[in-house]
Amino acid sequence: MKNIFKNTTLILGLLFLAVSLSLTSCNRSDDEADDLPQEELSDVLLRVTDQADPNNPIVYDYQVNSTTNPNVKLINGHTYNVEVIFKNGDEDATQEIKDAKDEHFLVYNFPNSDITLTRTDDEKSTRDDGNRVGLKTKWVVNTAVKNASAPSQLVLTLFHEPVTVSEASAVSGNGVIYGTHTGGETDAQANYNIVN
Repeated sequence: MKNIFKNTTLILGLLFLAVSLSLTSCNRSDDEADDLPQEELSDVLLRVTDQADPNNPIVYDYQVNSTTNPNVKLINGHTYNVEVIFKNGDEDATQEIKDAKDEHFLVYNFPNSDITLTRTDDEKSTRDDGNRVGLKTKWVVNTAVKNASAPSQLVLTLFHEPVTVSEASAVSGNGVIYGTHTGGETDAQANYNIVN
């Protein structure tokens, strides 16, 4: 009888421990961990393909926290297909963004350029709300550098868990910003110089 009581107590104790662990591991707070934290991104690459020369894409590599920005050469009047690639060292982290597409959105800011941007994402990087994340875009370059005495740049920002997003564009300084959002956090920001 004494052994049965000990065994029952042991089984009940183990059962209670298992249930406690199960409840703890399933109980997530609203501040769920970012699936792609900023510290895990080392590079943001632009693969830029001139439609006039489709077999020779050029890759511009922005290294996170670098003090120098890559110079993206654009020709006025040309149209480019542009793909954004996120890397963590040698590992391509872009798929993680596609896997969590509803939690991500890219904003393109061209403060001193006249570039018409259209998002061309396929269903793999189109959110359930119909907005495209912006991993693939088409740029029509009207004027790469509007004011030669001021820097022309692309400021590219990846937002995580924005509350609302829109593909709408708006005037920004002497250029245009493509994409708006509310809330969320910055997963990555990359800066490129626009030159011609």
